[in-house]
Order: sequence, then C-alpha cells, then structure tokens
Amino acid sequence: MFFVSTRRVAVRNENHLVIQHHGITRSAFENCGQVCLGTERVYVERPLFERFTQALKAGAEALTSGRPEDAATRLGPLISEEHRRKVLAYYEKARDEGARIVTGGGIPTMAAELAAGAWVQPTIWTGLPESSAVVREEIFGPCCHIAPFDGEDEAVRLANDTDYGLAAAIWTTNLQRAHRVAARIEAGIVWVNSWYLRDLRTPFGGAKQSGIGREGGVHSLEFYTELSNVCIKL
Repeated sequence: MFFVSTRRVAVRNENHLVIQHHGITRSAFENCGQVCLGTERVYVERPLFERFTQALKAGAEALTSGRPEDAATRLGPLISEEHRRKVLAYYEKARDEGARIVTGGGIPTMAAELAAGAWVQPTIWTGLPESSAVVREEIFGPCCHIAPFDGEDEAVRLANDTDYGLAAAIWTTNLQRAHRVAARIEAGIVWVNSWYLRDLRTPFGGAKQSGIGREGGVHSLEFYTELSNVCIKL
C-alpha cells in the first residue's frame, strides 16, 4: 500500500489499509487539525481510493467531540471563534467549488453547556482540482482532501506541488519504494508508516515556505546561538 501525505499523504496495498486509515485519521484530525505537521492532502492509489475514502469517513465519524476530561473525547473545539470563522470559510469555499463532501462540513450540535465553544465537524472532501484554495492553502482545521493517483511518479509530483514542505508521510508495504519515494519528497520530515514520531535529537524544520534552518539536538546549538563579529583594525 502506498500513500503520500505532506501536510500530504499517499496510499497502496490492501492488507495495510486498516493501519493506514487509522494513522491518517490521527494525522488529519489530531488536536482538531491545529497541528503544523497535520495532514490536509491525502493521495491514494486509484484501486483503493473508494474503499480508503469510506474507511477514513468511518474513522472521522467515530471521533467524539466533548470535554477533554471525558475518556471518550477525541476532538475539542478550535482555539477561537475567529479561527472557526476562517475554517468554516474554507468549508464554504469547498462547497462553492463543487467538492464532494464525504462527511462533515459544518458545526456539530453540542450539549447546551458546551455550545459556546468553537466547534466544527471533522470534514473530508474529494473531487476538487489541485488548483483549489482548499487543496493548496493551509487551513489548520480538522479536514482533508483525498485524491487518487495512478503511479509512483504522479504521487510524487502531486505531493511536491505545493509552496510548503514541512512534513510528509508515506504508507507502503514496500521498503524499497519507501526509500525511493522519501528521497524525492520535498519536505523537512518524511515519515514511513508512521506520523508524529520523532527523536528530539534529530533535525526539525521545513522546506520552501515552511521555514529556514533546523533545530533539535546539536542543530539547536547553532539555531539558538547569536554570533557577534568583533572587528579590530591593526
């Protein structure tokens, strides 16, 4: 199975399907999507596209919104009403551009004592062109767009077709493919069959408009060091 996710993901092979959709449910909706490393674009090999889409839909719909202290809660509210307005503006834009709304797309009905929170539904779209603002821009909400691909080169091209490059995730049963594709992804972090897994000693940072430089471990020494040039004329 093969997925590429950079703030994208890509997918292949049926036996890995359950593991992958659970991993991408987490990467797309963790912390209500307010994660710089989260997944907003998912690319799935075409033979698995519909099955994976339905599996991710079931995963999203199983997420319970509620109080953080409740054991069943998996989603909280967004950070503010202002941010919710931004996220809902993208939800509306997706509808206006003709997206197929697989699930979500609005505000959930919450108990009276929780109704004042900035809640939004976890949302999945398909059917938008790669030029869509919903596909190209960072939303930071609990949402993702899923699109099919037909070959490895196409998956890499789609994954790299972005102004950003912080993180990607590749899901595959083929280790050679994992190494081959990871080397071609333009991102600071490329996970294989995992997400949000990091040793703090390893370099952290992005490519393109996702930042300059690296921190983490010895890399932080330079990142957090301010050099001073003392010049004396002799």
